[in-house]
Amino acid sequence: MNIPCILIPALVGLICGILGYLLGKMNSKDGDTSLAVSLQSELDACKANTKNLNAKITAMEADLTAKSNIISSTSQSFTAKASPTIVFDEALAMAVFGKRIRENDLKIVEGIGPKIEALFNDSGIRTWLDLSETPTERLLAILEAAGENYSMHNPSTWNKQALFAYQGKWQELKDWQQSLQGGKE
Repeated sequence: MNIPCILIPALVGLICGILGYLLGKMNSKDGDTSLAVSLQSELDACKANTKNLNAKITAMEADLTAKSNIISSTSQSFTAKASPTIVFDEALAMAVFGKRIRENDLKIVEGIGPKIEALFNDSGIRTWLDLSETPTERLLAILEAAGENYSMHNPSTWNKQALFAYQGKWQELKDWQQSLQGGKE
């Protein structure tokens, strides 16, 4: 048997195999590029969808806040009509606390400062009666929504303190506040 007859087809087969491999590699790079472009376009679509959903969430939260303010003001007007009016005695409050107390000053409640008072005022809690009737869970939600600087506060006693202030029970309020530690029992 002749060696060139065996060697030539083997050499041609090897060269064809190498060329086929190289052509396949070149075509797969184009395929990878089109796959990457396709995946990138899907990612961009997902990002746009996420942005749209976040905008809808923000709009719904604003709508919910507006509706809760309407409900709160409606319930406040109903409560104001149903509750007997207690006359604020500034002189008695001053005698007990030794300082001038303004009517419905939420800062008289231990644990509430000017910033928390402003948060509550923005949420429709403007009087001692409002604060005394607001569930602790709602107070917590307002504080948590304002950020971590506010969410560390514990409003569990604020309702009762506000009720004492509303009812003009200044001595009871002062005595109880002295037993509290930072507004907590």
